[in-house]
Amino acid sequence: MPRVIAALSLSLPLLLAACGTVSSPPVSTSSVPVVSAPASQGQPQPRLTPQGQTSIRNADPSVIRVGSTFYSVESDGNNIYSRAASSLDALGGAGRTLIWSSPKNMPNVWAPELVRDPGTGRYYVYFASGDGGGGQRMYVSESGSPGSGYSNPARMYLPDDKWAIDGSAFFFNNTRWFVWSGWAGDTNVEQNLYIASMSSPTATTGSRYVISQPREGWERVVGNPYINEGPEPIKDPNGQLHVIYSANGSWSDQYCLADLRLRAGGTPTNVWDWYKSNGCLFGSNRNTLMSGWDPTLYVNGPGHHSFALLNGDIGTSPPSGSRFPMMYHAVPKGTAYSWGNRIWYSGSFMWWGNTTYSRTCCSGPNTDTGWSLKFFE
Repeated sequence: MPRVIAALSLSLPLLLAACGTVSSPPVSTSSVPVVSAPASQGQPQPRLTPQGQTSIRNADPSVIRVGSTFYSVESDGNNIYSRAASSLDALGGAGRTLIWSSPKNMPNVWAPELVRDPGTGRYYVYFASGDGGGGQRMYVSESGSPGSGYSNPARMYLPDDKWAIDGSAFFFNNTRWFVWSGWAGDTNVEQNLYIASMSSPTATTGSRYVISQPREGWERVVGNPYINEGPEPIKDPNGQLHVIYSANGSWSDQYCLADLRLRAGGTPTNVWDWYKSNGCLFGSNRNTLMSGWDPTLYVNGPGHHSFALLNGDIGTSPPSGSRFPMMYHAVPKGTAYSWGNRIWYSGSFMWWGNTTYSRTCCSGPNTDTGWSLKFFE
């Protein structure tokens, strides 16, 4: 989505620093058609082919599966629409249903996120709106149906009431949580990832806690501001929480996906319990990728993805060795990189075990080994 880009000095304290190592788990035996590409460590890298380009020329996909139907939401900057289809690829051919039209005092409607709350059984669309600058705040609308009948949006008063976008709600350890991208203060220096507990599907409670800042070299190839955004929670086969997010500016082909992994037994509000992948896990530039991960073959700047999970439940991700569908936006290789050229793509991901994330600062152990992810076009 659009950003106000301002060159400002960096003043927040350094939180996360890292350098990478990776081990070599077995390759999936999934029946998804693949073709091998050279790997940086001699390990075959299966890739989905043909490329899953849809006809949706937009950004920031959000998709969940309800029964055998995939539902998505998207914004044209002023309105929010839903689609429904029997597969991710079929969403492009599905008609759009207007679920909310913005009044004139709520412009710049960005990145709607469709979530089903398992406690209420109702559906919620979280999105940002504001003046496009420092006024962006989170809103939420709800319905008993994933594709229609949504209420007039209500403002979410997040802790500290600072600039906020890309919010998503989820359950973890019997607690509702809300994760989003925001500013520490009132100036556009960098976008951090924050988390807060929730008292209901529409309200947070207590303080906000930073869990990631864009302080690694591979997250700062493109800046002013530096970017961590589009957080998407998911649980791995061991039940550990991950937040997959987009790094680097969305106006550049350096946009990519990276991982935050909460250590086993860790507390989501403790930044030192989170370990960051030592590079991008899904991107088009080799120099920013984690060792053992390869750049995309068909697209540039993949980012702001959506795991197409059953009922949007983060606990329904695939077991070890299995592939699972996802949607992301990117620009086709050979096409000028711009916001207007972004397209929704269907892809897949799988869990990649025995992967060490390391850091050179911080409180507590400086390495953590567990599940990471491989993404396939």
